[in-house]
Amino acid sequence: MTPRDASDDSRWSDLDRPPLNAVALRRGLVQEGGLWREVEVVRSTGSTNSDLVALAGAGKAGEGHVLVAEEQTSGRGRLDRRWTAPARSGLFFSVLLKPAEVPVARWGWLPLLTGVAVATGLSRSAGVDTALKWPNDLLVSIGGEERKAGGILAERAGDDGVVIGVGINVTLREDELPVPQAGSLALAGAVSTDRDPLLRAMLRSLEEWYGRWRDAGGDPSVSGLQETYAAGCATLGRTVRAELPGDRSITGEAVAVDGDGRLVIATADGVQEPVGAGDVVHLRPAQG
Repeated sequence: MTPRDASDDSRWSDLDRPPLNAVALRRGLVQEGGLWREVEVVRSTGSTNSDLVALAGAGKAGEGHVLVAEEQTSGRGRLDRRWTAPARSGLFFSVLLKPAEVPVARWGWLPLLTGVAVATGLSRSAGVDTALKWPNDLLVSIGGEERKAGGILAERAGDDGVVIGVGINVTLREDELPVPQAGSLALAGAVSTDRDPLLRAMLRSLEEWYGRWRDAGGDPSVSGLQETYAAGCATLGRTVRAELPGDRSITGEAVAVDGDGRLVIATADGVQEPVGAGDVVHLRPAQG
């Protein structure tokens, strides 16, 4: 789908969900010597990840390019799940990163790093307590129940780049939720649902964490990323079931996130098995 520029959107078409101010976002985020080089806002597109991968492949986007869509009609999550929401009800954006200083073997930490950055930014700007479900879901608490309010998807862009997409439900109401297990910042009691400062806070946090990780050569321990991710990970300490490729599954206690970003599951027979890819189901709350 060809993206439609956001400039033709009436600012008063929905008073509860005004469009983003692209000019103000660029002014606040694009700084000399900073990571973000371009902030592009489009009215609607199929997938910001697909668009940014294509722009990178055509040489039309470099590191620090941010693509934001007011509406995403074919957004994708892990395992090719669809991600849809009403126009201007959330934040749907992708960024292009090129961590040349970091060994490719450590690039798998980028979606986890993004999760930490997003959770940190939203805590500061929305006043909502968030938790991370391994590997890339953002959870909020609504009526004492954990619900998914966001997700992260990383894709390679050529040999030297990674596009990371983020989708956050901001003002979705109960009757708009795609599934009962979904949630939004508004439903979680956010002190602010103004998407402009929320987006700025997330991108500034991502710039900070990415710089720290890159300066450490991608070392998750030296950069503090591994410890911070574990501290905010709702999966650790719980009994989980990991659905793995090849119709295999593992059930046990999630005990750690290892140096490669894999979830370590301790099974009933005493084996600790690292899981690098799969769908994880929380079977019971963590013991506190």
